[in-house]
Amino acid sequence: MSAPPTAAEGFARFACTLAPADVPAAVSEAVSLHLLDVLGCGLAAAGSGAAPYARALASDAEPGAATALGVAQPLAPATAALVNGITCHALDFDDTHPGSIAHVSAVIAPAALAAAEAVGADGAQLALALLVGNEVTCRIGRVAGDAFHLRGFHPTAICGVFGATAAVARLHRLDERALVHALGIAGSMAGGLMAYLSDGSETKRVHPGWMAHAAHVAVALARHGASGPAAVLEDRSGVYAAFIGRADVDPRELTADLWTVWETLGIAFKPYPACHFVHAPLDALVQLAAEHGFGADDVERIVVCSPQAGIELVADPIERKRRPATPYESKFSAPFALAAWLRTGRVDVTTFGEPLLSDPAVLELAARVDWERRDYETFPASLPGGVRVALRDGTQLERHLPHQRGGAQNPMAAADVRAKFRANAALALAEPRLAELERAVLELASLPDMGAFRVLAGGA
Repeated sequence: MSAPPTAAEGFARFACTLAPADVPAAVSEAVSLHLLDVLGCGLAAAGSGAAPYARALASDAEPGAATALGVAQPLAPATAALVNGITCHALDFDDTHPGSIAHVSAVIAPAALAAAEAVGADGAQLALALLVGNEVTCRIGRVAGDAFHLRGFHPTAICGVFGATAAVARLHRLDERALVHALGIAGSMAGGLMAYLSDGSETKRVHPGWMAHAAHVAVALARHGASGPAAVLEDRSGVYAAFIGRADVDPRELTADLWTVWETLGIAFKPYPACHFVHAPLDALVQLAAEHGFGADDVERIVVCSPQAGIELVADPIERKRRPATPYESKFSAPFALAAWLRTGRVDVTTFGEPLLSDPAVLELAARVDWERRDYETFPASLPGGVRVALRDGTQLERHLPHQRGGAQNPMAAADVRAKFRANAALALAEPRLAELERAVLELASLPDMGAFRVLAGGA
């Protein structure tokens, strides 16, 4: 009897055989909306000067056929993927798959778009590659839940490199055998540490770009005959065993529902440019303030409630979270975000940096924020959270949101996603180029080529 297929073999079969007729209309729409959203995030970053080192890489890079955000000269595909992955994730405004706590589009879109330009793909081919990348990434992450995070690893990087490899391989028309090798090779490139949380440095921004870049390398190596382990995910020395100490993962747990369950529909959009664990407590505070009419001067104390993974990202150690040292660190501070909203009435791309980072009134209010671990039944399928607010007049208020806004159970309307894109893209593009890009992405399946995406080069 032949051995059952490994997870990589199951993913390779899916990636190589998925056809347009297999994809429900709602899934196709989601693919386009997520591409639109992440490109808007990248344009906002380029237009506002975030992560300038990503675009500075282009000065030393060889020319090629792929577009990089804010870079006039087309670059080699792997380099464009690196630049775009960093830039699209720079504001931490891009989507997240709650079940794996992994950013998806910031890895998959840069990798796939660069490959599509390199091979002369049309929009329908790009759309299928994006879908393949999304589904592989989310399935690898959902098995682990928050386990990668709790071990200090960034699931965006660990899971994303496999999805990006599958997407790039699809566009390069690798056969199943070669794609299995490419996934096996990608496993040795997986990584990404959460150590940035200790000092507010920006390595997390680099992870999506590095994995989008790695995907191109893994596919190129496999195309030229390099081999990789077929059981790279579930082997006793594979990804799950090495990163989270699990040697019991059944490959069928990852692949059994391919073609029938679409994880892409569960990827959550972000209404705020901050860590997704900030969102539910922040919206809970916004709701309570609207209902009860209190402002910053009325607040005595706030307790942020979140699952343990969220506490470690946005609330602990509390003294450091109350006074983030860098703009990037402030995106991972619930005390700062809540205090900034109370003082200014908004949380947007202008919030996380000066002058609010050193505003005495914001910092004084952030000093009154504490945290409490709360085990929500909806986690990790959603990213829940809440607040308890004590007002100076003795009033005690509490609100918990089991599903963060922007996720499948509490969705943002397509019109809201488009509005977010337009606000973000306007930081880099003027009309009519902005409208032309929006239209091209929303009509992705009918695009004859990748020419519409060259507008991204003018994003700086």
